[in-house]
Amino acid sequence: MVVGLIIGYIVRKASYEKKLAAAHQTAEEIISTAKTKAETAKKESILEAKDESHRYRESVENELKQRRNEIQRQEDRLLQRETSLDHKDTALEKRETALGNREHKVDQLTEKLHRQQQAADDLVDQRQAELEKVAQMSHDDAKQQLLDEMKDKLKTEREVMIRDSEQQAEMTADRNAKELIVEAIQRSAADVVSEATVSVVNLPNDDMKGRIIGREGRNIRTLETLTGIDLIIDDTPEAVVLSGFDPVRREIAKIALEKLIQDGRIHPARIEEAVEKARKQMDSQLRETGEQALFDLGIHSMHPDLIKTVGRMKYRTSYGQNVLDHSIEVAKLAGIMASELGEDVALAKRAGLLHDIGKAIDHEVDGSHVELGVELARKYKENKVVVNTIASHHGDVPAGSVIAVLVQAADAISGARPGARSESLEQYIQRLKKLEGIANSYDGVDHSFAIQAGRELRVIVKPKKISDLQATTLAHDIKQKIEQQLEYPGHIKVTVIREVRAIDYAK
Repeated sequence: MVVGLIIGYIVRKASYEKKLAAAHQTAEEIISTAKTKAETAKKESILEAKDESHRYRESVENELKQRRNEIQRQEDRLLQRETSLDHKDTALEKRETALGNREHKVDQLTEKLHRQQQAADDLVDQRQAELEKVAQMSHDDAKQQLLDEMKDKLKTEREVMIRDSEQQAEMTADRNAKELIVEAIQRSAADVVSEATVSVVNLPNDDMKGRIIGREGRNIRTLETLTGIDLIIDDTPEAVVLSGFDPVRREIAKIALEKLIQDGRIHPARIEEAVEKARKQMDSQLRETGEQALFDLGIHSMHPDLIKTVGRMKYRTSYGQNVLDHSIEVAKLAGIMASELGEDVALAKRAGLLHDIGKAIDHEVDGSHVELGVELARKYKENKVVVNTIASHHGDVPAGSVIAVLVQAADAISGARPGARSESLEQYIQRLKKLEGIANSYDGVDHSFAIQAGRELRVIVKPKKISDLQATTLAHDIKQKIEQQLEYPGHIKVTVIREVRAIDYAK
C-alpha cells in the first residue's frame, strides 16, 4: 500500500512537472509573441509619429509660405499707394501753385474793377448833376415821377388783367359749373314748403271743446303742463289750435289729443297716460323717419341715436323751410355733383344730410347749430370730412375738402331756390339797404339799385371819374366787399353801368 502511494506520488509528480514544463513553454511563447507585437507596435507608432510630424511640418511650411505671399502682396500694394500719393502730392503742389497765380490775377482784376466802378460812380454822379441842372428836377422828384407813371401803368394793366381773367373764367369755368349745377337741380326735384308754428286738431263736434277744457279747466291745464303747448279754443267750429315753437312737443300734444278725442275719456289721469304713449310713439316715429331718410339716400352704418336726431329735423324749420327736406335736398345735390367730379358720392350725401344736424337740438342746448352739429358728429365718430363740412358750410372755418365745398354750394342752391325760404320784411329791407350802402361807399358811384329781391345789384357810376377798365375793377371790389360783410343765400350779381349821354335841345 505504501509502495502504491509512493508510485502514485511519483506519477503525479511527473505529471505535474510535465504540465509545469508545458506551462513554462506556453508562457515563453506568449512573452515572445508579446515582445514581437510590442516591437511591431513601437515601430508602427514611430512611423505614425514621423508621418504626423512630416504632415504638420508641411502644413506649417505652407501656412508660412501663404503668410509670406500675403505680406509680399501687402508690401506691393503699400508701395503702389506710396507711389500714387507721391504723384498726387506733386499734382496738388502744381494746383496750389496755379491757384496762387489765379488768386493773384483775381486780386489784380478786383482792384481794377473797383477803380473802374469808382470812376463809373463818379461819372454817374456827374451826369445826374448835369441832368438835374438841365431838367431842373432833383433825383427824388424824378424817382417819384417815375413811380407815379409806373403805378398808373400797373393799375391799367391790373384792370386789363382782371377783365381778361374774368372773361377767360367765364369762357371755361362758368359754362361747366352752370351745366353741373343745372343738372343737379333738375335731377333733384323739391316742393315749395311753408311751415307754421301751429297745428289744428279737428273735433267731431263743438261739445268736445267743453270736455277738453274740463271742470274748472283742469283738463286743458293738465294737457298744457304735460306737453308745454298752448291750446287755443275759440269760436272756430269743430277745431282746436295747438300753438308752440317746439314742433316735436306740438306733435306729441296733437297725437295725445287725437287719441283722447277718439277714446272719449278725458280726465287728468287719462291725459297723463295718453301723453306718455304719444311720447313713445313720437320716439318711434323719429327713428323711423331718420331710417327712411338714410334708406332713400343710400346711407348706411350710422349710430342709432344720430338716426333719431336726423328724424327730429322733420319737426324743425328754418326760414319756413323744413330742415329735414332741406338736408335731403342738399345731400342729393351734393351727391350728384360729387358723382360728376369723381368724388365719394356716399360720403358727399352723408355730409349733406348732416350739415344742419345741429338745428335738431339748438332749441334745447345753448350754442349755434354749427357748433352743436360739430359736437354731435364728433360724439358719434363721424368721418373727419363730415365734421369739417358741418363746421365750414357757413364759412366759419376753411373748407378742408372738395366735398365740403360741394355741400356749401348745394346748401346755397337749396336755400336760394324760389319758394324755399321765407324772410321777414325787416330783414329783407335791411339786406337791400346794406347792398346799396356798400356800392355807394365807393368814390365815383352816382347811385345804386338792389333789384331781383336782392339777387342783383346795379351800380351807376360817373363817366368822368370811372373809366371802362376801372368799372371792371369796381365790380370786382364791390363783389369782394359783399362777400366779406354780408350773409345771403345763393349769389348776387354785381353790374356796373357807365354811360355817356349827349343831350341838346332844338329850339
